[in-house]
Amino acid sequence: MTTQFELTDEQRQIQEMARQFTADAITPHAAEWDEKHIFPRDTIRAAAELGFASIYVSEESGGIGLGRLESALIMEAMAYGCPSTSAFISIHNMASWMIDRFGGQAVKDKYLPSLVTMERIASYCLTEPGSGSDAAALKTRAVRDGDHYVVTGTKQFISGGGENEVYVVMVRTGEEGPKGISCLVIEKDMPGVSFGAQERKLGWHSQPTAQVILEEVRVPVENLVGAEGEGFRIAMMGLDGGRLNIGACSLGGAQRCLDEAIRYTKERRQFGTAIADFQNTQFTLADMATELEAARALLYLAAAKVTANAPDKTRFAAMAKRFATDTGSKVVDQALQLHGGYGYLMDYPIERFWRDLRVHSILEGTNQVMRMIIGRELTRQ
Repeated sequence: MTTQFELTDEQRQIQEMARQFTADAITPHAAEWDEKHIFPRDTIRAAAELGFASIYVSEESGGIGLGRLESALIMEAMAYGCPSTSAFISIHNMASWMIDRFGGQAVKDKYLPSLVTMERIASYCLTEPGSGSDAAALKTRAVRDGDHYVVTGTKQFISGGGENEVYVVMVRTGEEGPKGISCLVIEKDMPGVSFGAQERKLGWHSQPTAQVILEEVRVPVENLVGAEGEGFRIAMMGLDGGRLNIGACSLGGAQRCLDEAIRYTKERRQFGTAIADFQNTQFTLADMATELEAARALLYLAAAKVTANAPDKTRFAAMAKRFATDTGSKVVDQALQLHGGYGYLMDYPIERFWRDLRVHSILEGTNQVMRMIIGRELTRQ
């Protein structure tokens, strides 16, 4: 930012490029992707041609080496067309960044060239059937056997499960708790890798979601990301950025619904006048716009802190994620109400955004866990 409150010219250009891509390649097709559960692989790979698959992967590794604010701008812009697709691209970025930031040269050389182009797409695998918010209790185990780890366990709610080629997986190599967790890169075609049935979800229909099942999978030691025992720290650092991105997806989806509500209320007439002329409607729109701008300001600030590696970055990322996702869902719900019965129909986009944004307060750490993180840091000061 050139001043405390303005984007730089470069950031505005990035934002405009993402908005134009969304208008051309995402928005016209998003309703069909949702209705027919289409995974738009070609569109996602087209995003990679703009660098959107490697936003904060270093230039040395083939990425575009931008910061977390630039990433938020891109995710927000793409979510204006389809939050589900934008969030999917965010997850790939998080997994690719982990390999670039913490991996040795061998694992970087093996995977990053195909990940930055999205020739191969990556998933992030932390959650398990028995460990969601209590992520440090994960049970997936990796046992060293010569120059391989033998991995057994199950990962739950994995975006890209069954479709993606690369899985960045948190495994237990040592003691119970966070210090015994390590990070491995596992490929779809390795013997012993299989997948559960595709989950039947309320929203996020444009992306596949399934269990990843690992049965004595032999993974080369060179696929270790970071050192043994560093996996939980890597996972949490990844989530700082992931929380910003999912918050940005809520901002983009909510902005779309606010714009749709303004347009609809100007056109819809009741009692002989446009409903936009009613004071109640104007008050509702005013609150929607105000709260959305407040959430955006906090999220951009948090993104700048994560990029700068500020000491309070995790607290601000949690604050921004909690506020942006709650606000986004509230704004979309109000937009649906302003549409009346039409907002409940699939002929209008509002109900799709209502369904897609609902999960944002659950994933990347529930908003209750965000409050725990914020409260814990506040009371430690």
